[in-house]
Amino acid sequence: MKQRLLLATLLLRPNEVVGTNELAATLWGEEQPASAAANLRTYVRGLRQSLGGGEPWEGITTAAGGYLLRVEPGERDLDLFDAAAARGREALAATDVNRAQAELSAAVGLWRGASLSDLPLRPALARRVAQLEERRLLAEEDYAEAMLALGAPADVVRRLRALLDRHPLRQRAWGQLMVGLYRIGDVAGALDAFRQARQVLAEETGLDPTPELTTLYDDILHHRPGLAAQPPTVPDGPLPGTAPGPLIQRPEQLPRAVPEFVGRGAELASLDALLERGGQGPTTVVISAVSGMAGVGKTALALHWAHRVADRFPDGQLYVNLRGYDEAGAVSPPDARSGFLEALGVPHARIPSDIEARTGLYRSLLASRRMLVVLDNARDSAQVRALLPGAGGCMVVVTSRDRLGGLIAAECAEPMTLDVLTAEESMSLLAGRLGASRLASERAAVADIVEAAGRLPLALSIVAARVATHPTFSLGAIAAELHSAEARLDALADGDVRRVFSWSYLALGQDAARLFTLLGLHPGPDLTAAAAAALAGMSTAAVTPRLRELTRLHLLAEHTPGRYAFHDLLRAYAAELAESSERADERVAARHRLYDHYLHGAYPAALLLQPQWPPIEPVPPLPVPARRPVTDHDGALGWFTAEHRVLVRVVRQAAENGFEAYAWQIAWALNTFLAPRGLWQDQLTTQRVALAAAEKVDDLAGQAAANRLLSRALTRLGDHDAAEYRLKRALELHERLGDATGQAQTLHNYCELCYLNGRLDEALAHGREALRLYRLAGNRSGEARTLNAIGWLLATTGDYAQAIESCSEALVHQRQSGDRNGQAATLDSLGFAYDRLGERDRAADCYEQAIQLFRDSVDRYHEAETLIRLGDTREGMGDRTAATAAWRQAVRIYEDVGDPAAEEARRRLERLVPGNH
Repeated sequence: MKQRLLLATLLLRPNEVVGTNELAATLWGEEQPASAAANLRTYVRGLRQSLGGGEPWEGITTAAGGYLLRVEPGERDLDLFDAAAARGREALAATDVNRAQAELSAAVGLWRGASLSDLPLRPALARRVAQLEERRLLAEEDYAEAMLALGAPADVVRRLRALLDRHPLRQRAWGQLMVGLYRIGDVAGALDAFRQARQVLAEETGLDPTPELTTLYDDILHHRPGLAAQPPTVPDGPLPGTAPGPLIQRPEQLPRAVPEFVGRGAELASLDALLERGGQGPTTVVISAVSGMAGVGKTALALHWAHRVADRFPDGQLYVNLRGYDEAGAVSPPDARSGFLEALGVPHARIPSDIEARTGLYRSLLASRRMLVVLDNARDSAQVRALLPGAGGCMVVVTSRDRLGGLIAAECAEPMTLDVLTAEESMSLLAGRLGASRLASERAAVADIVEAAGRLPLALSIVAARVATHPTFSLGAIAAELHSAEARLDALADGDVRRVFSWSYLALGQDAARLFTLLGLHPGPDLTAAAAAALAGMSTAAVTPRLRELTRLHLLAEHTPGRYAFHDLLRAYAAELAESSERADERVAARHRLYDHYLHGAYPAALLLQPQWPPIEPVPPLPVPARRPVTDHDGALGWFTAEHRVLVRVVRQAAENGFEAYAWQIAWALNTFLAPRGLWQDQLTTQRVALAAAEKVDDLAGQAAANRLLSRALTRLGDHDAAEYRLKRALELHERLGDATGQAQTLHNYCELCYLNGRLDEALAHGREALRLYRLAGNRSGEARTLNAIGWLLATTGDYAQAIESCSEALVHQRQSGDRNGQAATLDSLGFAYDRLGERDRAADCYEQAIQLFRDSVDRYHEAETLIRLGDTREGMGDRTAATAAWRQAVRIYEDVGDPAAEEARRRLERLVPGNH
């Protein structure tokens, strides 16, 4: 049974990779065994053996993520059926009823019963079987049409009675049965057939027969002249007993393509490849689902490509703007279908009013044609389905803000998600509208405009129009209008960016719409589901469906698994909505929850990264659903790596919105990640904000911590005077607080600053006072680190024996406490002392150990410093190759963190290997 289900699924998707997940769902549904993947491989192997007569059959191949069944044209009965049915419809359209009867007879004769009737069908497979059955029923009705035209009503009556027993809602078939009965002389039977149709329609759907079927009933009742020879129109298609006249129209409905189209090379190539693939199967309808946020250029892409390949579709192009997100209302599928039928040459009076019949006629007309159908601006998959051809060589391009997941899953549409333009494409767009010479004179302003517009084609086009209509305005002035997020939407008001975004927003459910506005309070650049849950005041599980709805409509993008991002303009729009639609107290509460989420995620992670740092006392956590803080060093490192850019913004936003304690405490926690990586500019920025926030609320502990950490950044960035002022201020505040550990920390940092300024005696004095205070406070970790600092200072003065003694004592403490980062620093100092004593092998060994420990704790800045010293030692040993390797590694690290020390490292390399850095 499972092998037959597997074969059926692959046969229904010939020459196409069917994913293992889809195959498993077909075989087991939602109750997949743990061994599903292994079982699937076993079934595939068994199927290959069965089809190969005991030998492995190569027609089923393994492909990335699934399996592919190779089928040649005409090998499946279904292909033969589709081809014969298409030829029959062509003959009917050309009024060649003899040929139509022969072809359609061959088509329906290939059926031996319902498809896969003896197999258990899961939903996805059942949908495909239902589509096959629809194609069969249309062919049966077309065959009845041909038979009536040839004067064989008795055969029509026999076949249609059996068909209507199984499918009693097909009004076209009821009309054909009534005509057939009338023509064999059974007038009473014809009238009774109408009554049966009316009864079953009322019971099953609550609807009356269509006006056309009622008119046919009245014609039969009154024996209207000409009924037997040339019956009137029936409700669901062409006249029974006559073939429809040939269609003379070749629709060419494509609107004008966007001028100066730029970029999208990969997407155009993908559509080309899809067209080529579709051309290999004459009965295959190919569907491309192009999705993306509002204003990203979906319609421009679809129309540009459609015009480019129009000659590949000899029967023309159909186009409709479905206005899925238009405030005036979307186009209904029946109305869109009617427009298409008229474009195909069906007079308005002959378009069936019955929805099923209208769909059947539309698909019958397209079945034998090769046309391009562009369904633009669809709201969702449901709006599109009834406009899809059932068979034939057509291609459909659908554009939507919705991801169209249903269309991809059920109709096998090929997804294509459109992103914003690249910077180069954005420049090309502006150059095409304004001229390259205009841009060349103000390149910096052009780059600002591209960045401010977020590389969104709609926004860039609006800016280009503003520049074009104000030729005296400099590009710099236009760029200045776009600088602040708040002013950006106002600057783009002429293009109705707000209104375009509002159509997507209004399509959201109430819960997702509120989440969208709350996300406008987040500073960006991205966030997790947990952060969204904090803003919304709910669990992560509850917020996840709302996030899915936002991403489905491209109001939010899941740019990496589990992390969501706004386009900058959408963020500004959401922020506007939050300010206008959320009450002030609700905004404050949401922000409070957000900052609480980040502080109590960052603080435990900080203690894991720098366990030797004296802790602070954070703001107590809010009572929220179960938190999931990180529990080990690697987890903490991963958390900060993911949230680093967010936390820099959160610190500033918290300070600006009256959450000063959160601002300085999040900055303190973030510093455990920034400092070891040499990210001094970020440290400078966040600690300046932290200090201002702590001063605003007169928080002495916050001021002391921020002053000290700010001085560290200033020291590394070379502003030693400002750094010394901050250290003195921090020392004063820690003394006022009676915080011996804080004083010791500050003096330790002061010791380093004095060393850098050449004030070695003062540096030693600060170091020894820090050591005294650490011992007084019982802080063994601080004591050990200060012993190392004193050892380093002694080594720089030439007292190598005392230096080694001090550092060795430090190393014993650090190994006992497990302070790996402290060990690395101490080993670096020992390496320096041994090198100066001429014990270079021993020095290199210390340096190598230090480098590995720094690397393990991802302390890249100090790793680079030690690599420089290792290179010096290797050079002194005559090992130029090892020296060069160490210095090159140091250069790479300094370049990564943007440290000017990279230049000195390059000079060392140049000395050993001229011209080769």
